[in-house]
Amino acid sequence: MGKGEATRQAVVDRAVEIAGRLGIAGLTIGSLATATEMSKSGLFAHFRSKEALQLAVLARARESFVDEVVRPALATTRGEPRVRALFEHWLATSQASAAGCLFVSAATEFDDDPGAVRDQLVRDHRDLVDSITQMYRAGVQEGQFRDDLSPEQFAHDLYGVMLGHFHAYRLLRDPAAERRSRDAFERLLAGIRTPAEDLAVVGRSGAPGR
Repeated sequence: MGKGEATRQAVVDRAVEIAGRLGIAGLTIGSLATATEMSKSGLFAHFRSKEALQLAVLARARESFVDEVVRPALATTRGEPRVRALFEHWLATSQASAAGCLFVSAATEFDDDPGAVRDQLVRDHRDLVDSITQMYRAGVQEGQFRDDLSPEQFAHDLYGVMLGHFHAYRLLRDPAAERRSRDAFERLLAGIRTPAEDLAVVGRSGAPGR
C-alpha cells in the first residue's frame, strides 16, 4: 500500500468516527480538515467532493459491518446457528461501533434526499435483507425453519428487532434494551422453527418451549 492510499484510509477511518457522532449529512471536507489537521486542498485531492467523501465513508462502514457481522455469521453452521450468530454479532456491533448504527442514522438523513448517497444506502440495506432472507432459506433446507412462512417476512421482522434495539439503546439509553431485544429475537425464532426442531431445542435445553 502506497503512502497516499494509507493516508486516504486513515482519513476515511476518522471520517467514519465523525459521521457516527454527527451524521453523514453533516460531514464535509471542511469539518474533516479541522478534525484531521489536514488542509482542505489535501483532502480535496483524495475525495474531490463532499458526496465522494460521504460515499467513501459508507463504503468503509459497509466493509466493517460485513467483517464484524455478516462474514462471521456465514462461517457458522447453516440454519438457526447462523441466524443466531448474525444477531449476536449485530447486537454487539450496534453497541460498540460507530459504524454499527451509521446505516440506520444515514437512512433517516437521506430517505427523502435523492442522489448517489441515498442510492448506495438503498443497495446496502437491500443486500443485508437479501442475506437474511438467504439465511432463512438455508434453515428451511436444513429442516429447521418452517417452509410455509415468508423468508422476506422473517428478514423484515429481524430488521425490526434490530431497529428497535438501536432506538432503545442509542437514543433512550434504556438499560433493558438488550434484554428486550433478546426476548424479541427468541420469540421470532420460536415462531419459525419446525415442530421437529422445536422439540430438539426443548430437548437440548431441558426446558419447556415458549
